[in-house]
Amino acid sequence: MLNDNIQRCKMKLYFIGIGGIGMSALVRYFLSKGDQVAGYDLTPSPLIDALVQEGASVHFEDDPQSIPTAFRSPDVLVVYTPAVPQDHKELRFFREQGNRVIKRAELLGELTRRERGLCVAGTHGKTTTSTLLAHLLRQSHVDCHAFLGGISNNYKTNFLLSEHSDYAVIEADEFDRSFHHLSPFIAIITSADPDHLDIYHTAVAYRESFEHFSSLISPEGALVMKKGIPMTPRLQPGTRLYTYALEDKEADFRATDIHVAEGKLFFTWHYPALEGRPAGQLRVELGVPLLVNVENAVAAMAVAFLVGATEEELQAGVASFRGVHRRFDRVIDTPQCVLIDDYAHHPHELAPSIRSVKELYPGRHILGVFQPHLYSRTQDFYREFAEALDTLDEVILLDIYPARERPIPGVTSELIAGEMHRAKVQVLSKADLLPFLKEQSKLPEVILMVGAGDIDRLVPQVAEWIRTRL
Repeated sequence: MLNDNIQRCKMKLYFIGIGGIGMSALVRYFLSKGDQVAGYDLTPSPLIDALVQEGASVHFEDDPQSIPTAFRSPDVLVVYTPAVPQDHKELRFFREQGNRVIKRAELLGELTRRERGLCVAGTHGKTTTSTLLAHLLRQSHVDCHAFLGGISNNYKTNFLLSEHSDYAVIEADEFDRSFHHLSPFIAIITSADPDHLDIYHTAVAYRESFEHFSSLISPEGALVMKKGIPMTPRLQPGTRLYTYALEDKEADFRATDIHVAEGKLFFTWHYPALEGRPAGQLRVELGVPLLVNVENAVAAMAVAFLVGATEEELQAGVASFRGVHRRFDRVIDTPQCVLIDDYAHHPHELAPSIRSVKELYPGRHILGVFQPHLYSRTQDFYREFAEALDTLDEVILLDIYPARERPIPGVTSELIAGEMHRAKVQVLSKADLLPFLKEQSKLPEVILMVGAGDIDRLVPQVAEWIRTRL
């Protein structure tokens, strides 16, 4: 059994796609247990550099001969990400040799059966919500492990290990139905707006995958779901259901009296009566003062409260939260110029990100630099992307980041540009972005760089250019 393998000391694991944000959290878990870890990835990155420093062996050529000798034996457990093509040479080598070869989600699922998994799912909001939940528990007497889909700014990592807690905060990825391998104790569903239609094909099938996910929650546990999501949970007998929302008295957990002033954001968090504890409310300051994060905070606080965090611990944890790398990161924030790096890659993520920028910096000229992610997603949502981007003053569209996909004829960033009628828009290659900015006579007042591909590699270059002009 895989579960027996996980508990055995000094395992050898080989990760194909080792530098992925979800894969690297698992790598760090096994390194922390003293196991031997090696792997392949397509390109180097700072995250891979960190894994190497922590003890992993990594190479970047898809060649079985590049696999370290110690990891070429049949007893090595091989883990791969769904983004890896099935004709990958190393993947084929291990399968033909007879190694146990499993997806990342299967391995994560086994861990949720050993721990009490607090799993956060949703089209958007899951990374911020899971990272905040992990921070709330780490700052409380409850504590937790955490396998996150982003780098926590509080801890500078996507993996947290507890010495005594059996709670594990896990970001539950719906791509390729990965979250169906999990066995949550408590789950959050932040949203179910259709995405990954290359996998699910229809909005109905996409939402049904979330309904199936809800059926996997423990009968002793609970589902905390955003009120108004168009899906019907399929809970097991005994599993509790709680809803959350903003300014909705019918929601079990909610935020009211939201107030933004002088760069700070406050709200009142309301909670229901629970197991002998009366209903109540708590006034909190949100450490990352963005309106888009208030709903995420309500959900994270709800789960932390359900597993025993106190009001005082929640209040301190929310105030000390510093967000997630690439989730609305203010890289530069001066009166002359602001540079924000954000991961939004779905129209329903992009629109609130842009609204937050406009609310934080009213009256300033905002330049958006957007890199669409996936040909299929661009084909499905190019009109919705255009509608969101058109609320900016100026937009630069970079070429589509393909990730796992091959080009689709006629699907380019020009599709989005053709639907925009208000903002000044142009399409540039990544190589042309910095030269274009350097030609400008003055610094843009606000630059929002957004996308889930490799646009983040350009952020340090743009930041360096800005600093030379300040």
